[in-house]
Amino acid sequence: MTLAVRYTAARTLDTAPAAPSDPGPGEVELAPAFVGICGTDLHIFHGVMDARVAAPAVLGHEMSGRVVRVGPEVEGWQPGDAVTVMPLRWDASCPACRAGHQHICQHLDFIGIDSPGAMQQRWTVPASTLIRLPDSLPLDRAALVEPTAVAVHDVGRAAVCAGEKVVVVGGGPVGILIALVSRAAGAEVRVVELSAHRRLLAEEWGLTAWNPADVDVPELVRQWTGDAGADVAFEVSGAAGGVTTAVDVLGVRGRLCLVAIHPHPREVNLHRFFWRELTLVGARLYDRSDFEKAVALVDDGTVPADRLISKVVPLTQAPAAFEALESGGDVMKILVDCTDDAQGATV
Repeated sequence: MTLAVRYTAARTLDTAPAAPSDPGPGEVELAPAFVGICGTDLHIFHGVMDARVAAPAVLGHEMSGRVVRVGPEVEGWQPGDAVTVMPLRWDASCPACRAGHQHICQHLDFIGIDSPGAMQQRWTVPASTLIRLPDSLPLDRAALVEPTAVAVHDVGRAAVCAGEKVVVVGGGPVGILIALVSRAAGAEVRVVELSAHRRLLAEEWGLTAWNPADVDVPELVRQWTGDAGADVAFEVSGAAGGVTTAVDVLGVRGRLCLVAIHPHPREVNLHRFFWRELTLVGARLYDRSDFEKAVALVDDGTVPADRLISKVVPLTQAPAAFEALESGGDVMKILVDCTDDAQGATV
């Protein structure tokens, strides 16, 4: 028997024995090594996604690990291979898939939300979801590939170009990753973030960060850009004030990329969209090319994944890790160590 972390009800997680299933045709069995806890996992933990998540549910989709067993009809993979997973299963027949947008399939199975995830010691997934990891990339850092792929996709959706001025509203893990990927694309970047700890981390990575409680962000952007306004703004905060800021900093024909999940409708200054001919684009997930680029960015240190990791806890203490993230404080990314050796450790 192996162990799995399960969501059973609002604000309730347990660690329970789980019997791994044999990999069927086209499937592989993995031994997850490290699994990151993300904002969506916290939403599930809070119970706000109960209409979608069927309890008991194994969580987790930001992961790294190794192949343990290979099912029939699987080629190119063998036990011991280091991998991460692009946690998407699409139907290939809906209008979105037929148009080439499989990653936002109209009947998408997001693995780790709609079906069992990675926060367990054995995990069976379609071989088609595997992304190969280089031997040079430590598995703890590789757990940051999935959120980095989110950032790569976001930057691509916003069409960020070298020399452009970019404002990232929200300096959590995804916001910082967007800022780093934008900088790697040659853009000049500013981060807007309330948390002093997150601003300090951003500055340690060479990013300029502003506290919107202390400064007039649109005025600073006006000065920074010579009265032109930003070319691109990313809304990553999920707050109504963040939406207002992201719109207000944009210059003529600026692009607003919506990254955060807003559970409630927000007021938006549509007159500014009209007056400045602004563009709004949504950015939801990623595709394989985003993952492959993310692997390269983490592997070569462009994304300093090790410095984003605040804490690593054994799988048996994952419930406490969710509570630590929920309480805020000086935390960016917590990883759950699913390996057998970790389960006797303490936080």
